[in-house]
Amino acid sequence: MVSLTADMSPLHPDRNLALELVRATEAAAIRAVPFIGRGDKLAADGAAVDAMRAFFSTVNFDGTIVIGEGEKDEAPMLFNGERVGTGNGPQCDVAVDPIDGTSLTAAGRQNALSVIAVSDRGTMLDASTVFYMDKLVTGPAGVGVVDIRLPIGENIRLLAKALGKPIDEMVISVLNRPRHEKLISDIREAGAGTRLMSDGDVAGGINAARHNARTDMCVGVGGSPEGIVTACAIKALGGHIQGILWPGTDEEKQKGADAGLKTDGFVYEADELVTGQNTIFVATGVTDGQLVAGVRREGDFIYSESVVLRGRSGTLRRIASEHLTSKWL
Repeated sequence: MVSLTADMSPLHPDRNLALELVRATEAAAIRAVPFIGRGDKLAADGAAVDAMRAFFSTVNFDGTIVIGEGEKDEAPMLFNGERVGTGNGPQCDVAVDPIDGTSLTAAGRQNALSVIAVSDRGTMLDASTVFYMDKLVTGPAGVGVVDIRLPIGENIRLLAKALGKPIDEMVISVLNRPRHEKLISDIREAGAGTRLMSDGDVAGGINAARHNARTDMCVGVGGSPEGIVTACAIKALGGHIQGILWPGTDEEKQKGADAGLKTDGFVYEADELVTGQNTIFVATGVTDGQLVAGVRREGDFIYSESVVLRGRSGTLRRIASEHLTSKWL
């Protein structure tokens, strides 16, 4: 007989770990509240980093940050290679983004999240030497149907057929960047609509993979760390993700190659971005978005909403929390 606690071996992240990690994303999101709409993204990020790091020290696991604040952010904490947790419990690879969408937070715009992703030790691709990745993300209908190597118009037609939707009802998320001008034009020429994101492509990818979301696909070049984090969530959602590393210079390309990455147009599939199904993804809303509501302060209470996705069980759980303002701000 199979034990109901078979997936709670000390060799693997378990349900309790997932719930403990939510406390860290909640802390980061709440500490960022005073900086929402204040125009200072560095202050918002610094407050979130401090809070997440403090809560990590109380979590019973032996974590190594594979994707952290990193070189791009010149981070003093939560950097690549840092050990986090108490050192007891499961050995894990960890990806963190205390605020995915610092610019969104500073501007008071939607879809900023505090994010942590975890997988078994040695299973998470370390793409930290190449900052950007071209990605294609869909829900389960896209598995075995779309391919990042195909023209975007063909992928839209293939996915529309799989979903049983008219092409003119398809909505594609893309980061609003000059590098995507032709991509956006090609999407519209194919007959689909676009949802242009100013930032926050983790939320964009997850929203495209959810069965009841308003977007059908997320495409384009965004952060490679965000691609790995998104892959952890996609494992739980049963969706499709592919990525091609996108070095900006020959020096970065060589740096990636020296680190063992494939930088010549190689297509990373989901199981190469994160091997195995034993993943945990947790996110707390900083500002309101499609995935979760943002932190809300009402007098003596602070309200937060989080999601927990576990690849092993394929579940998405929502956690609504009340916090005493006096304990936090």
